[in-house]
Amino acid sequence: MTATTAPVSPHRRALKSGTAALVGTTIEWYDFYVYATAAAIVFPHVFFPEAEPAIGTLASFATFAVAFFVRPLGGIIFGHIGDRIGRKPALTITLLLMGVATVLVGLVPDYSTIGVTAAILLIVLRVCQGLAVGGEWGGASLMAVESAPEKWKTFYGGFTQLGNPLGALLATGAFWILSAMGDDVLLTWGWRVPFLASVVLIAVGFWVRYRVEETPVFEAKVQERQQSTPIVFALKNNWYPMLLGFGLVAIPSGGYYFATTYVQSYAVSEQVGLDPSIILGAMTVASFVEALVTLPLAALGDKWGRKLMMYLGVGLSVVIVLPLILAIDNHDVTMIYVLVSAIRLTMSATWAPLSALMAQMFRPQSRYTSMSLSYGTGAAVFGGLTPIAATGLFALTGNIWAVVGLFAFLGLVAWVSTWLAPQHSDEAAVTQSLEPRLDTTAIRTDKAD
Repeated sequence: MTATTAPVSPHRRALKSGTAALVGTTIEWYDFYVYATAAAIVFPHVFFPEAEPAIGTLASFATFAVAFFVRPLGGIIFGHIGDRIGRKPALTITLLLMGVATVLVGLVPDYSTIGVTAAILLIVLRVCQGLAVGGEWGGASLMAVESAPEKWKTFYGGFTQLGNPLGALLATGAFWILSAMGDDVLLTWGWRVPFLASVVLIAVGFWVRYRVEETPVFEAKVQERQQSTPIVFALKNNWYPMLLGFGLVAIPSGGYYFATTYVQSYAVSEQVGLDPSIILGAMTVASFVEALVTLPLAALGDKWGRKLMMYLGVGLSVVIVLPLILAIDNHDVTMIYVLVSAIRLTMSATWAPLSALMAQMFRPQSRYTSMSLSYGTGAAVFGGLTPIAATGLFALTGNIWAVVGLFAFLGLVAWVSTWLAPQHSDEAAVTQSLEPRLDTTAIRTDKAD
């Protein structure tokens, strides 16, 4: 008598894959945001103490931004692994690379000990973080979205997106607690603790990811891998949706770092002089709010349409940004807490559907590479440069309207890119020919989602 194995429920498989994506991305984003928070509040004092305050902040943001510019390279490297060998091995490597680099940042001596070498070491480790996150997000998104039933892709893709606010919550929460101990603790040894704590998270994430299966889409296509390298296929056949994906992240990435990294730096600058514990507290509460709403908004994306969620999120974020800056200028603590949470909520409407929206912009062939390169390049330009551009604009003009205008421009780019973005069905793509070509007919369909 032969035992038969019961088929695995599509939702059960999707939940397992979504959970693995959630755990991994939470750890990756925690590591990333620990650095972002330290770059805004700690590093100008610890690694650039002899520079003018504004120059020190810009130098600190430069070490922060360098990770964004190696993201596309990370997307190419890990996209190749993910498209050829599998999503699982690529994601395991990115997790280990990010975790080790983060722990080592916590061990770098400060400027008073080794001088400019400290900043050089920061940049090297930040490059490693950038390579890791460049391959992480696309792979984790595909792990969740490709394992999900067709009508639930945005919801399960939201598990990947939930890792962002949870990682930010852990990172800003850790610095909030440390800031309450006073600058003597925070600026000496305290800032190192969140970095060193990453070693525990690495072990948990590795165990979870090791147990997850490959995605059904990859398994269905594994015997039909393209003979050309993934990056060649992506640039030749997917250039148009990749260009749209680049613009799509203007608010989910650029706007997000404006509302987090730049806002934190602006609030504690000499011009404003807000107590760091206030803005860190507001950011921590906002991360908690964002974590609560991410999955419900992703579910609404399946019901209302991914694109409609993006339109709402972009428009409302642009409306809120000016009142937020004015509340910070006026030291209105209550409104700071309210508006920081409000803008994170509206940007969640752009972030929650992003995994599914971008994953479905590309057919399965070279999808990991195409998605990672598109997102990584957009994050490099919009996410990496926005805090620097906003800081520079305000320093040059002394006018907050210039900074608000920058945010509105990001909103316009994201809005147009969303309108033009194609959407494909995995069920249809699995049965179609893999002949390399640019499907311009599909590009023009489904604009309303």
